[in-house]
Amino acid sequence: MYFIILSVLLNASIFVVFKGFERFKIDTFQAIVINYYFAFIVAYFSSDINFSISKTPHEDWFFGAVFLGFLFISMFYVMGLTAQKLGMSVVAVAGKMSVVIPILFGLYVYKENLNFIKFIGILLALVAVYFTSYKEKKIELKKSILYLPFILFIGSGVLDTTLKYIQKSYVSNDETSIYLSVIFLIAGILGSLLLLYFLINKKSKLSLNNLIGGIALGFVNYFAMYFLLKALQTKGLDSSTVFTINNVAIVLFSTILGILFFKEKLSKKNIIGIVLAILSIFMITFSI
Repeated sequence: MYFIILSVLLNASIFVVFKGFERFKIDTFQAIVINYYFAFIVAYFSSDINFSISKTPHEDWFFGAVFLGFLFISMFYVMGLTAQKLGMSVVAVAGKMSVVIPILFGLYVYKENLNFIKFIGILLALVAVYFTSYKEKKIELKKSILYLPFILFIGSGVLDTTLKYIQKSYVSNDETSIYLSVIFLIAGILGSLLLLYFLINKKSKLSLNNLIGGIALGFVNYFAMYFLLKALQTKGLDSSTVFTINNVAIVLFSTILGILFFKEKLSKKNIIGIVLAILSIFMITFSI
């Protein structure tokens, strides 16, 4: 549980970093690209074992890491588009409700335990994510852009599922940092290609603020991912338990941070969501 708590705290801190981007007028996508390069550097130098980058393509997990790098940068981009078109509440619901995909995968493929209390806890967690992320402001849903939350839902679920599958099947405990470094590097390279397109077409401009924002995000992002993988490697913790607690707790803690630091107001549905989130975490935790 120690690693899950650290993962939740760091993931929720990403919410604070993104809020800081708004305040200091930082180009979010540019900072995201920089974040992946910095996260790669941190992951590379955090490794406990020596390894050669030239030999990395021969690792069993390499092509899976490349696929994850593609998913990382593409899902970040889809999140940005979804937030612009439909709002952050839709992003939160679509992204976090996707936890159902790795849960079902874990239950079916790994034959993970599912007792009655845990089942109810998972259902409550999904309801909690919806209510906690709910915003009173009405959103005009256009059929032409409804594909965005669908892609985010599927993509986020596939990302979490693939991350767990490759880690469990091919990555040893001492290779975690190496594994993450490759994922971040691929995401950074792919993101750079898109960023180059934006720069050429003058849709983006380089600045020192973007660099600083990217470094801050990269530091938090690396350790959030690192502790999530460590939680998934913990004996006695099913992936369905880890992903459910991790996702619902991130939404819960992010909401609390929004109240404390950004004076965000809660609706009655938000309060119900917080209560359900806490209840679901207790049910899932004590069902282990």
